[in-house]
Amino acid sequence: EAASTSLERALEINPSYAEAVAALVSIYERRGLFERSRELAEQLLPSVAPLVGNLDATTRGKLANLHAALGDAYREVGDLREATEAYRKALDRCPGFHDIRHKLGVALREAGLPNRAISEFKRILRANPAYLESTVQLGLTYYTLVRTPQARAEWESVLEQDASRDDARMYLRM
Repeated sequence: EAASTSLERALEINPSYAEAVAALVSIYERRGLFERSRELAEQLLPSVAPLVGNLDATTRGKLANLHAALGDAYREVGDLREATEAYRKALDRCPGFHDIRHKLGVALREAGLPNRAISEFKRILRANPAYLESTVQLGLTYYTLVRTPQARAEWESVLEQDASRDDARMYLRM
């Protein structure tokens, strides 16, 4: 607790203090404050990015996509822990890559972490409400938690936006 308080104070003084960001993100992760950790990393990434290797946006994007491809390979063979780690590394480089965040959400649900999956899908939908695939998957995640009314609401909202979505229609029939 004392360490996180000191690091938070350090970041108030110097928001570009990369080591403090990394340490605080790590502390939040260890304390189970995953949402807070991810928000801090995303919020401060632009200010610390020049301090972390001076990678241009194109290079960061290429590296993020390589990490995502590795995550896909791990997920394909059933190693969901490694898949989620690879997706997280990709998102550390490019937090705005919603397609990768979507893959992370699916992998988290498949790994038995539906509440973390919900958090990722909601983050996508806050940034891009028209990302209907994430709305469908959010509904499916609610369904796995037996939160059927919420699942139905998500799938119905998909069909309101795009009546041709057979996946949402199929899930509603379940």
